[in-house]
Amino acid sequence: MRGISFETERQEKETDAVTATQSIVVVVALVVVAAIAYVIFRRQRTTALRGRFGPEYQRAVETHGDQAHAESALAKREKRVERMQIRPLAADEASRYADQWRVIQARFVDDPAAAIGDADRLVAQLMEARGYPMADFDQRAADISVDHPEVVNHYRSAHEIAGRHQQKPVTTEELRKAFLHYRELFSSLLKTDAKPTERPVEAPKDARPVETPQDEHTEIKR
Repeated sequence: MRGISFETERQEKETDAVTATQSIVVVVALVVVAAIAYVIFRRQRTTALRGRFGPEYQRAVETHGDQAHAESALAKREKRVERMQIRPLAADEASRYADQWRVIQARFVDDPAAAIGDADRLVAQLMEARGYPMADFDQRAADISVDHPEVVNHYRSAHEIAGRHQQKPVTTEELRKAFLHYRELFSSLLKTDAKPTERPVEAPKDARPVETPQDEHTEIKR
C-alpha cells in the first residue's frame, strides 16, 4: 500500500509540474500576443497621426522630445477638437467673410500695418464663427492643426511677424509675407466642405458659389 501511495504522490507531483509548465507557457504566450498587439497598435496610430497632421507631426516630436510624448499630445488635440462644435460655414456666411477679406486686402496697399491687424482680427472672427474657442494663441494654433495641419504654420509665421512689428516696426516686405500667411489660413478656414471633426451645414438652394479670396483689388505677389 505504501508503494502505491508513493507512486500516486509521484504522479501527482508530475501532474502539478506539467500543469505549472503549461500555465507558464500560456502566460508567456499571452504576454507575447499582447506585445505584438501593442506594437501593431502603435504602428497604426503612428501612421494615422502622420497622415492626419503631416509636418505638424514632426514638429510635435521635436517640441516634446520623443515620439511617444508627441503622439500622446497630438491624440489629446484630436479628442479636444472632437468635443467642440466645429462646423463649416454656410455659403452666405463664407461670402460675407470673403467680401471683408477683399476690403482688407485692398487696404494693404495704402496701410500695410493696419491691414495686418485687420487680417488677424478677421481670422480670429472666422475661427470663432467656425466654433473654435478663443483661447491663447498656442492653444488656437493647436486646435487649428487638427483639421488644418497644412496651414497652421502659416498662422504661426503671421503671428510671429505681427508680434515683432508691435515691438519694433518691420519692413513692408515682412508685412507682405505676414499677410500672405494670414491669407493661406483664411482661405482654408473659408472652405465650406466639412472636415473630419465638423458637422456639415446645408447651403440654401439659392446660395451662390463661394470663391476663396483672390487678388481682385490689389495684387500681393508671393
